[in-house]
Amino acid sequence: MGKVRELLVEKGRVACQEGVAVTLDRCRFCAHSKAFRLTGVWITSPARAYCLRSTVVKEVNLDRVEAVQCDDDGTDGYRSIMSIIS
Repeated sequence: MGKVRELLVEKGRVACQEGVAVTLDRCRFCAHSKAFRLTGVWITSPARAYCLRSTVVKEVNLDRVEAVQCDDDGTDGYRSIMSIIS
């Protein structure tokens, strides 16, 4: 995993790769999503928590997310956790 990027949310989407905006619903199932920022507080991504066999203590209200921490360098893009957990 590389450097963590902070992707700002615009109209419920983040710029996953150059020219590619994805919805937060998709982002929460991406292996690269590390955390979601809600009103200035970072909450562990449901995908990351599941992959690390830990739990998320708070539900992520995607309507209030301001930014997403992503450890993709912008070249891989969306990678579903479904291939990891199946």
